[in-house]
Amino acid sequence: MSSFLFGFALVLIVSIGARDQLLVARLAGRTGPGLVVAGGLAATFSACMMAWGGAWIADMLFPAAQAMLVALALGAAAIELMWPASDKAPREPSHSIIAAFVVLLARQLGDAGRFLIFALSAATALPWLVAAGGAIGGTGALVVGWIAGRDLETALPLRAIRLVLAAVLLIAAFTIGLTARGIV
Repeated sequence: MSSFLFGFALVLIVSIGARDQLLVARLAGRTGPGLVVAGGLAATFSACMMAWGGAWIADMLFPAAQAMLVALALGAAAIELMWPASDKAPREPSHSIIAAFVVLLARQLGDAGRFLIFALSAATALPWLVAAGGAIGGTGALVVGWIAGRDLETALPLRAIRLVLAAVLLIAAFTIGLTARGIV
């Protein structure tokens, strides 16, 4: 159960101001609830893919190498959090749910939340609970973006929040990496 809760909480937290959440927030006034459904499906699919990948690769590694894999995934998540999001509002001429699914899936496959799902799946014995928690957390973040709409970008200092989260993940990555190497 803790695998589920960690997946849920971490993905929900690091998805604050994420590219997929901002896209849903920017399109919220122009599209219907189908956008959230497409986002939920994309979040579920991406969480399952990353959980499977993390568990599959971790099964081939020794414990110290698994810890290094987790550290690298956390570092990748931190870098993604530091990367500035685009300020351009998208044009959505088609209002296609399938197009929204494809775009949201592409944005999610390389975001911090999915890297955390990968890391947690590599570190725990229950990757499918991590995937379920991550899928629900990712969908929850998109629902928040859809409800908040354009106000999301002005209601919170998103850039500052993401930089603080990146710093926390970098510290965790260095600590885990140094521990895996036997330095700490």
